[in-house]
Amino acid sequence: MEGGWKEVLAVLVVLAGLAAPGSGYQIIEGPHNATVLEGSEARFNCTVSPGWKLIMWALQGTVVLSVTPREPIITNDRFTSESYEDVDGNFISEMIIHNAQLSDSGWVKCSLQNSDREGLAFLAVQDNTEKSGASLPTWAIALLAVLCVSVFILIVVLIIVFCCCCSSRRKKKESVYQIKIRNSEKDNTKKGTSETKLKNENENYAFSSDELRTTQMAPLPPKSKEASAQRQPSSSPPPQEPRKQQPGPASRPQVSFNIASPQKVRSATLV
Repeated sequence: MEGGWKEVLAVLVVLAGLAAPGSGYQIIEGPHNATVLEGSEARFNCTVSPGWKLIMWALQGTVVLSVTPREPIITNDRFTSESYEDVDGNFISEMIIHNAQLSDSGWVKCSLQNSDREGLAFLAVQDNTEKSGASLPTWAIALLAVLCVSVFILIVVLIIVFCCCCSSRRKKKESVYQIKIRNSEKDNTKKGTSETKLKNENENYAFSSDELRTTQMAPLPPKSKEASAQRQPSSSPPPQEPRKQQPGPASRPQVSFNIASPQKVRSATLV
C-alpha cells in the first residue's frame, strides 16, 4: 500500500515539474555504459547545472527513480539515489541499482523536466559463473568455447587414428601368422612326402632282398628214383622168360620192372 502511494506521488511530482516554467539548466554530463555481474550493484551518474527542478531516471523506458532538490522519490528499493556537488557548483545525481538481474540489461536514461537533452547509457548484466565473484569477459568466454571444441575434435581425430593404426597392425600380424602357418604346412607336406618316398624305397629294397634271398636259398627239387634209374645205363642181362614153377603151398608175389629207355626230366625252380 505504501509503495502504491509513492508511485502516485512520483507521478504527481513529474506532472508538476512538467507544468512548471522552464529555465536555462541542462545536463552537463550524462551516465556512462556499465557492465556488472549478476547480483552486484550498478551505478550511474548524471551531472546537471544549477536551477533544475526534477531529475528522472528510467530503465528500459520505464521511470524507476525521481529526484527533487529536497529528496529522492523511491518507488522500488532496488533503485536508490545519492547526491554530490562538484567544484563548480553543479549537481551530481547518482542512481544505484542493487542486486542487478539479467533482465535489467538495457538502456538507462537521465532526463530533466522541460529539457530536450537527455543522457543515455547501456547496462549489461552477465551470468556470475564463478562463486568467488570473478568473471571472464565475453570474448574470453567465446575463446574458451572455441578452444574446448577444438580440443574435443583433436581428441576424436587422435582416437580414430589410433584405432586405424591398431587395426592395421592387427591385420599385419594376422598376415604374418598366416604366412607362417602356410610355410609350416608346406614344410610338413614336403617332409611327409619325403618320408613316404623313403619308406616306399625301404620297403621295395627289403622286398627285393627277401626275394633274392628266397631265390638263392630255394632247394632244388629231389630227383626221383625212376629218373635216376632211367639215367643209369642198363648193365643187367636181357630179360629171360620166367621159369614155370610148380605151385607150392605158399608163394610170394614177384614184381617185375620194365626199365624203359631213359627220358629227359625237366627241373623247375620255384620263386
